[in-house]
Amino acid sequence: MTAIKESSTIQQNKKYALDSCPVTYVMEKIGGFWKPIILYHLSNGDKRYSELKRAIPAVTEKMLIQHLKQLENDGLVIRTAKAVVPPHVTYELSEGGKGLIPVIHSMAEWAFKDMEGKYNCK
Repeated sequence: MTAIKESSTIQQNKKYALDSCPVTYVMEKIGGFWKPIILYHLSNGDKRYSELKRAIPAVTEKMLIQHLKQLENDGLVIRTAKAVVPPHVTYELSEGGKGLIPVIHSMAEWAFKDMEGKYNCK
């Protein structure tokens, strides 16, 4: 893997955008294809890994694990592991993640309106 040159113009521009634009900040936290979908499913309550995998069958195990770790590192998801055999791990939204529920639900509401008549969706 290539190291990122922190002094590069691209990195400086990215830092400026993160510092000055709230939309860029949000997209840095929840951007990408799978993160909003994971947050949407966690908005209904805590889930085990296997429940998330069943709810989002198209996501690969690698991507689900990677995005859950990123969401946890960003303080949006709380991972709770119980010391039992087999391991019992649950994921839930943190207070910061719960603050995104209206945003995620607004995105879903917009999608239902936009898809109406275009697709065979209910």
